[in-house]
Amino acid sequence: MKSLKYVTIAAMLIPFFFVGEVSAKKKMLPKAYMFGFSAAFTDSVVYFTNVQTVDSVWIDTKSKFLLGRDNYSYQLKNYFAQQKNMPARTCVVFFGQKKKDVEKKLIKLKNKYTVKAKTPFDVRFLETGEFKFKGIDMSIEEVE
Repeated sequence: MKSLKYVTIAAMLIPFFFVGEVSAKKKMLPKAYMFGFSAAFTDSVVYFTNVQTVDSVWIDTKSKFLLGRDNYSYQLKNYFAQQKNMPARTCVVFFGQKKKDVEKKLIKLKNKYTVKAKTPFDVRFLETGEFKFKGIDMSIEEVE
């Protein structure tokens, strides 16, 4: 009987923990800046894209976090899998609303693999002609 009481109380309290998630709203920015980074555990080659302007980017208004960030990283991962025949790469995307801020992030990350690296990495850059991020429409609400 006691356990049923605790289960009932827990069930009543669960909605209170999800209030913040429901109140988050998304907002479309006309443009944002981003670059991608790709590495693999099997080799010492790391790739960077240059800083690119991406139109119609969606962010969470509360956290200022990029929505659909997994889709952007999959764009880069799919590029390596299909165009370069490198399917086992880990890809990450960095973004910001100001180009200057994103360029600072790029320089800081690049320095970790060049200047501050304990072991040498082969750092390579993808030009915009090789790879370009495409905007993702996040205006449609997900249906559960």
